[in-house]
Amino acid sequence: MSIKFRNYTEEAGITDDYYKVRDFFIDLGYTEFTYARWDWMITHGYLDKASIGKIGLWEDCGKLVGVATFDVGLGTAYCLTFPQYVHLKKEMLLYAKENLFKDGKFGVVIQDTDLYFQDIAANLGFIPTTNKESDAIFYLDKTSTDYSLPEGFKITTIKETYDLYQYYRVLWKGFDHELNGEGEFTFSEEKEKSGHIQMKRPNVDLDLKIAVVDPKGNFVSYCGMWYDKKIDYAVIEPVATDPDYRKLGLGKAAVLEGIRRVGELGAKKVLVGSSQQFYYSIGLRPFSTATEWISK
Repeated sequence: MSIKFRNYTEEAGITDDYYKVRDFFIDLGYTEFTYARWDWMITHGYLDKASIGKIGLWEDCGKLVGVATFDVGLGTAYCLTFPQYVHLKKEMLLYAKENLFKDGKFGVVIQDTDLYFQDIAANLGFIPTTNKESDAIFYLDKTSTDYSLPEGFKITTIKETYDLYQYYRVLWKGFDHELNGEGEFTFSEEKEKSGHIQMKRPNVDLDLKIAVVDPKGNFVSYCGMWYDKKIDYAVIEPVATDPDYRKLGLGKAAVLEGIRRVGELGAKKVLVGSSQQFYYSIGLRPFSTATEWISK
């Protein structure tokens, strides 16, 4: 083996390195940081573009075998390798600690079943915290995707109804920004530009971006779905329902419609990064947990 380290390109957006890292996550399969999380991050409006070049890459004879990355912003790291390269994880964690911190604070997320990496972290002076990341799973061969909608409501997709105002509006309301006192939703050219970047990029299927429309024509629930036919699982992200339209089964309908569609494309299971009761109630089950570790 001829392992070489290099940094990710300092150029944000869809680059050769974007594709290389995405292919790495596809080949790696399920981990605490999935291919969908990478896709979501790389075109996210909140991405710390100035720090993208700090992501660490380890290559063996030119093939990417390990990645030390953050998710949107610095402060918390994820160190992933192919199974035969786990010996790199100590080096990766030391690199991440020195380069991916924020305001003097740093944590690393480690799967609770990864005892090898836990030992490395503990020997380097890290301790686990109560901060958890949880994934739930839907098995398409075990659970029904049937749902119903109240009269007057319908399903659409971003492909069918490409309306970025409605997209951002339902996310703003659905993530309780108005309830939290952040004011009413406002649309801007900047939001519209950011939306185009997210929606009009490689590896996106706008038929899998599901919205429920109310009788007035507004998006009142939304579910984003991510799928690649090279892998057997899809990912749900994000899900949001307007507070004025909750308890009507709209979020359930949006999620199950997305799951039904990826099932038709070949997905066998669907994951979501959550342990919320909502997901368990519509057919998902607990699957995996990871813990943030910090230096003493």
